[in-house]
Amino acid sequence: MTSWKTKSSKPFGFSAVAGAMVLALWLATALPAPAQTFKTLVSFDGTDGAAPFSALVQGRTGAFYGTTQWGASPGTIFKITSAGDLTPLYYFCSQYNCDDGGQPYAGLVLATDRNFYGTTFLGGANDNGSDGTVLRITPGGKLTTLYNFCSKTNCADGKNPFAVLVQATDGNFYGTTYNDPANDGRGTIFKITPLGTLTTLQTFDGTDGLWSQSGLIQANDGKLYGATSGGGAYGHGTVFRIDLKGKLTTLHSFNWTDGAYPDAVLMQAADGNFYGTTNNGGAYGDGAVFKITPAGKLTTPYSFCSQSQCTDGAYPVAGLVQATDGNFYGTTLLGGDPTCGSWDGCGTVFQLTAGGTLTTLHRFQGTDGAYPLQGLLQGTNGRFYGTTAGRTYCCMGIGDGTIFSLDMGLGPFVAFVRNSGRVGSNVQILGQGFTGTTGVSFNGTTASFAVKSDTYLTATVPQGATTGFVTVTTPSGTLQSNVMFQVRP
Repeated sequence: MTSWKTKSSKPFGFSAVAGAMVLALWLATALPAPAQTFKTLVSFDGTDGAAPFSALVQGRTGAFYGTTQWGASPGTIFKITSAGDLTPLYYFCSQYNCDDGGQPYAGLVLATDRNFYGTTFLGGANDNGSDGTVLRITPGGKLTTLYNFCSKTNCADGKNPFAVLVQATDGNFYGTTYNDPANDGRGTIFKITPLGTLTTLQTFDGTDGLWSQSGLIQANDGKLYGATSGGGAYGHGTVFRIDLKGKLTTLHSFNWTDGAYPDAVLMQAADGNFYGTTNNGGAYGDGAVFKITPAGKLTTPYSFCSQSQCTDGAYPVAGLVQATDGNFYGTTLLGGDPTCGSWDGCGTVFQLTAGGTLTTLHRFQGTDGAYPLQGLLQGTNGRFYGTTAGRTYCCMGIGDGTIFSLDMGLGPFVAFVRNSGRVGSNVQILGQGFTGTTGVSFNGTTASFAVKSDTYLTATVPQGATTGFVTVTTPSGTLQSNVMFQVRP
């Protein structure tokens, strides 16, 4: 299908979408959906926030945390339980001139100090509050501004961070800015310490990418991987690798046929390769899922809008998650039910096998949410959680956004705050039912542990441990980690 959207020369989140329907090229038979239960947990009403642009993150208590871009103030930080009980923790612009930040596009990251770290796109103490901040917030809602962007001459440190941070093995946080006036607004990659000392590692020059809206991930090789929404050899974005010292390597430049304009964070799958999405390009012009090896060989397992009227979804701006069943799960911003929304579809939730077979699990109707801008989180109870932005752009008018859950019948598991460490290091493990735990092992090697709560425990990487899955033996059964723990030398 020819794309029914166009992309501006300078992508800026969702503002790149324009609408004009064209005819479908073929009709693909939809696959039967697996047994599933979809539930809208919260419909925002403005007073408790509006337009959640971010994915959720699970905390030590088992609750989930996220941000909204609007509401009674220019954005909020909230907590929500798996049952749907929502508590706003912080309202931005609580300080004069929004010195505490405003409009957080990105979600939060749980750090090893138990606090959450994030960014705001706007606000801050510099330049009349238009540059953005880096923040720390406690689980109870106490916010500290760690850094105000545009603190250097001509904003050489960048401004307007769009993406989630990552805490690397060195304890520092890494992220990207969308803009930097000192370099024609192409964006930067930065490192910031937990105390707020920021170092600019890389300034994009266009040939190596520009306008990074995606966050970074730290891969098994210790390096950081990410994507840019524009630039590169063809102007359609790149995938890159950067080490912790700032040496950047462009792994791939998108050429439209293999995808264009990746906005979402990558994920490293169990096979060692990286998977992501592009919001345009591909076989039909409406976005694609791509796989790329650490060496930079890219393939496109699926192109969206292969079905009539894009019932399989279109414009995937969010990343993927590999669930405990080995399949990939994600969302599309548009497409799905052609009767919903001004662009003939309010978005979808989908499952994709490693072989590239896509199953649409849910098509949003507007009443149950619309326009998911971010991907899914698989909670340690096995269920998926996500957000829809609702009224995100001008005239959509489908309420103020939602939080939803999707139960695919997958069992509980354990997850790590950080999934690598050396022998003797302390590992923080999230889950449920930990009270009465009798054993923890790293790839079969018994470890000492301490149960801190029913949803959180710590363990010490034992002598002789090797890279592999971690198991926790609880009174209700043995739980296995969703990813392998990497034992570093």
